[in-house]
Amino acid sequence: MRFLRPRTVVSAHCDLPCGVYDPAQARIEAESIKAIAEKYQGNTDPEFRTRAIIIKEQRAELVKHHLWVLWTDYFKAPHFEKYPNLHQLFNEATKLAGAAGAKGSVDPAIADQLLGKIEEISKIFWETKQA
Repeated sequence: MRFLRPRTVVSAHCDLPCGVYDPAQARIEAESIKAIAEKYQGNTDPEFRTRAIIIKEQRAELVKHHLWVLWTDYFKAPHFEKYPNLHQLFNEATKLAGAAGAKGSVDPAIADQLLGKIEEISKIFWETKQA
C-alpha cells in the first residue's frame, strides 16, 4: 500500500492552472442577452420574438454557469476574507441572470445591471490574479 501513497504532496489555488478561469465568458454571454433584448424590442414578429426569448434564456443559463464556476472553483476563502462583498456580488449577479432578472425579462436595462455586476466581479478577479 505504501507504493500507492504519493511521494510529494502539492496544493494548488484552483482545480487547473488558473488560466482556465476568466469572467469574460460570463460577460460575453451577458452582452448577448443585452443585444437580444434590444433586438426583441425592435421587432414585432412573433416567431422572431419566440426565438429571441429561447436564445436569451439559454445565454442566461450560461452566464449563471460561468459565474458559478468562478464562485465555487476559482475564488477561495482568502479571497472572500479580503473582499467581504464578493459572496453578495455573486448572489446578486446570478439572480440578475436568473428568472427574476435577465432570464425572465426582455428589458435591456436588466442586462446592463447584470453587466455591471459582472464588471465588479471581474475587477476583483483580476486583482486576485495580480497577487
